[in-house]
Amino acid sequence: MPSIAVIGGGPAGLMAAERLSAAGAAVTVYERMPTFGRKFLMAGRGGLNLTHSEPLDRFKARYGEAAGRLGPYLEAFPPKALIAWAEGLGQPTFTGSSGRVFPKALKASPLLRAWLARLARQGVRLETRAEWLGWDETGALAFRGAPPVRADAAVLALGGASWPKLGSRGDWVQILAARGVEVRPFRPANCGFTVPWSEPFRSRFAGAPLKPLALSFEGRTVRGEATIAGYGLEGGAVYALSAPLRDAIARDGRAVLELDLQPNLTEDQLAAKLARPRGSQSASNFLRKAAGLSPVAVNLVREANGGALPENLAHAIKHAPVVLTAAQGLERAISSAGGIAWSAVDENLMIKALPGVFAAGEMLDWEAPTGGYLLQACFATGVAAAEGVLARL
Repeated sequence: MPSIAVIGGGPAGLMAAERLSAAGAAVTVYERMPTFGRKFLMAGRGGLNLTHSEPLDRFKARYGEAAGRLGPYLEAFPPKALIAWAEGLGQPTFTGSSGRVFPKALKASPLLRAWLARLARQGVRLETRAEWLGWDETGALAFRGAPPVRADAAVLALGGASWPKLGSRGDWVQILAARGVEVRPFRPANCGFTVPWSEPFRSRFAGAPLKPLALSFEGRTVRGEATIAGYGLEGGAVYALSAPLRDAIARDGRAVLELDLQPNLTEDQLAAKLARPRGSQSASNFLRKAAGLSPVAVNLVREANGGALPENLAHAIKHAPVVLTAAQGLERAISSAGGIAWSAVDENLMIKALPGVFAAGEMLDWEAPTGGYLLQACFATGVAAAEGVLARL
């Protein structure tokens, strides 16, 4: 019976362990934190968006430059397979109006408990407080908190560099780089951005939601919601554009995001509503009643136009520029870009410089928007790494 070490107890690592143990391997999962799936549980606080129901071709395109490499793994373990897996653990799912797929419990904890119980039944050993240190002088896997291990193969699923308090610190980079593995620098993904708000606007509206809303940048428009933050702007619609915004700031030092504060009306329709007599109403009340703008939206128009409402109000409402000057750091990002370069792994996700060592999850250099794409790729690459191990053995 081959022995496999899986290092990292998040979705990618646990999925690899499940596939390997089901195939008859002796599997031990090593996790540096006191419990498993901490980032998975944090994701569950928002309802645990497992995956998305859109057609697979469109689904794969969400991964941008990495879509070509991730595509085969997503085809081998697509959203319908993830849904079937969750329901096999006694966690029925439903598809929301946005196409996102959630467990009906809207929590991660019941799913994780059932999953860990299944792994235990399959004979998987689960070791916590075992921090991977690389390899010792004899070539054995070395840990702080556990004895050295010799295994027939290893799966590394140590995560990226976002939410470091939950265990994904990215400190494995030095270990692999020292062994000749190419690793791309980590960058924040699905993150908020710094905006130099005026102090009156910041102090009054920090925490206020912006909806309905459409955001546009470099020819791409996203509808959704955003929130004014003390540091700038955050929220789902912002995260959907975070990759091009982040890259533009790195290139140019700033990015100008265009906000449509009334996306349900055309500019002509809005202009017709604003042509009505204002009477004795204040500007804010008039814009609230005639254009459906909230106080934060009205003041954002002012903020974007030097503190005053411009003459062409309809255009200003539909095209409010907001200057972004920095992406928030990895400690505040939902996910990270960067990691092990695709050129450093083969089609089975084995690290070329380290025969018998495979990588999965956010360790690999890919990024995706929120909406179920992050978890789906973690599960799918966990499956792919396990299949790679089995093929090698």
